[in-house]
Formats: sequence, C-alpha cells, structure tokens
Amino acid sequence: MRIGIVSETYPPEINGVALTVHSLAAGLAAQGHTVDLIRPRQRQPFKDEPGIATLEVRGASLPRYPGLRFGWPAGGTLRERWTRLRPDAIYVATEGPLGWSAVRAAKRLGIPTATGFHTRFDAYANHYGVGFLTPVVRNYLRNFHRRAKATLVPTDALATELTALGVDTARLLRRAVDTRLFHPSHRSAELRATWDVDGNTPVVLYVGRIAAEKNLDLAVRTFRAIQRHVPKARYVWVGDGPARAALQAANPDFIFAGMQRGEDLARHYASADLFPFPSLSETFGNVILEALASGLPVVAYEEGAAREHLHPGRNGYRIEAGNEKAFIESAVMLASNASLIRHMGRAAHAGMAHLSPDAVINEFENLLCQLGRVDTHEVARAVSVCAQAKEE
Repeated sequence: MRIGIVSETYPPEINGVALTVHSLAAGLAAQGHTVDLIRPRQRQPFKDEPGIATLEVRGASLPRYPGLRFGWPAGGTLRERWTRLRPDAIYVATEGPLGWSAVRAAKRLGIPTATGFHTRFDAYANHYGVGFLTPVVRNYLRNFHRRAKATLVPTDALATELTALGVDTARLLRRAVDTRLFHPSHRSAELRATWDVDGNTPVVLYVGRIAAEKNLDLAVRTFRAIQRHVPKARYVWVGDGPARAALQAANPDFIFAGMQRGEDLARHYASADLFPFPSLSETFGNVILEALASGLPVVAYEEGAAREHLHPGRNGYRIEAGNEKAFIESAVMLASNASLIRHMGRAAHAGMAHLSPDAVINEFENLLCQLGRVDTHEVARAVSVCAQAKEE
C-alpha cells in the first residue's frame, strides 16, 4: 500500500504524539508499505527509515513552545502531490492548520482518511488564560474529526468522549511500548551516584513537557510531602518546556536532566523508583507505559493510560480525578516503603509484556485497509492492495 501520513509534530521533536506517529510510520515501512510523510520543515535534520518519503512544508513555532512546530495550510500542495502519487489511505495525526488542509484535500480527492485524537486542546485553554475559547476549540475538533471515516483513539474512555463531542466514528488503536528498551535492567548505579543517592534512597521521576497544563504545582507539593517523610528523597525531572526556568529557580534542590532520548531515557526511568504523574490534560500519556515497563510503580489520575493499565495496589495507584489528597497520600505511602516499591515495580514491568509494537502496527495496517474497502469509489483497488500486502 501507499499510505499518506500527515503530522505537525515528528522527531527530532520529543513528545508522545511525535514518537507515536514515527513508530507507526516506521512500522508500516518495515512491513513493505510506502509511507508518504507530510510534516513541517524543522531546524534539525532527522534521518528517517527506508520506505518513508518525506515532504516538508512551511511551519512555525507554537507560541510558548519554541521547540514544537505547527504546519501552515498546504491544500494546493497536497492535492497536487496526492493526484500525482495517490495514497490508498491517509492518516492525519494532528488537528492543526496543516491537518485541517489535509482532511479537506483528501475528501476532495475521494481518498479514505483516518484522523488521530491525541491531544485535548479544548482542555488546554484554561491553563493559558483563554478559557472562553473552549467552546470554539471543541467545535473545531468536532468539525475536524467528522470529515474522516474513522478517528483513532488509544482508549475506550476517549471513544466515549468523542461520542459526547458529536463524533461517532471512533476506532480503538491501542498504544505500544518497547519493553526491550524500557526495562528494569537499565538501572544504573553510576547514574544514581550523580544524583547523590544510594540504593535505599527513593528517587521520584518526572518525564514530559514542563508546562502549565501538566499540573506542576501538584507535582511539587507531592514531592515536598514525600520529603517530609523521607528527607533524603530526590526529584529528577526529564524534559523541557516553558515552565522549566521558573520551576528550577524556585526549587534549586530538584535535578533537571533536560531532554533525554533512547537508551539514555531508558536509564533515567529504570534508575528511578516511582513515577507520580499529576497531569489532568492527557488523552493518553505514553510516559505511563514507559514508566511501568521500566519497573516503576505509578500514581496517576484516572485518565488515559492510567485508566486502562493501572491496577490499584498491584502496579501503582489510580486516583479519582481532582482528589489531590489521595494522590499525595498514595505517593507518600509508596516512597516510604521500599519493599512495596520493589513488589509493585515487578508487577508493573510484567504487565506491559503484551503491548507489542508489532501487534499495534498490524492492527493499524488492517484498519487502513478496511478504510479503503468502504470507499465505494475505491473498493476494487483497496481490496486488491490489501490482499497483495497480506500475501507479501
């Protein structure tokens, strides 16, 4: 198959959506499909896998997020390219101006299209002082996803939210985690030594954008409560974002490791001990899967990945949304009990074994084939392509 993928975030950017889209593109290419990737032009080069043909379009930095970009509308460019090199199906992963122009171009050309519902932008408005725009953003999201034949979501809860939003085409595509990379075996005594901790001192870990919508105030208050019970505990922050400078200035005892990738990121996960994740703005939260696979018990609100994969008392604690008292108390209880951390950490890693990246790629491939079948103008062609892909 020739598959078009449109995304306004992609490596070398580091965030859940960028890494998920790259994993899907690379997985399809590894199975012999041709991936036609459309993304904004980036300052840093990124060498993609064979089989991924990239078209870079104009983009700009997101306000308050200089490390992230969005793409400008490119309807004319996309129509010309997709007329000349017609995809069998298109996946539009992001809902920005480039994504909007992509779903319009695909609809005009009659190419079956799926969209991705990754980020609750309507929930972000309040965090940036423009809460009055929430209804406008929700209406935009509704109109965007209604243009597609399917909208891919990682959890059943998100499918329900989409239905409530007025979009009834949600399809479940579960997220995977690389359990060979994110593994307890990457625990490093040398790295812990740089944090000035011994084997018995709990290290609390934060991984992600350091930004207002991540509920950072609760993260800080949770650690300070832990520290009152375990004075030697340390807090390590992996990532960057607009709130980092102020947070670092206000908390000079925190360790800020900056952006980490690949094995370095895996070492940071495995060398920590617990992962309180206070965000209430996640549609999923890939970092929860990475922490669990690395053997870290997680404390998180009952949202996204936590709702699907956290089993209270076994691999962490799943907290009712907004119950800050329970969140803090659960994190303190864990940090104060080294044997409980080890017991839950073993269960956390074991529980991720079934989330195979290969299985998710196969599911994604099948879904795109099915999209092609239901388009009345493309039935014969899509069936033939799907059958050929399976034979190969």
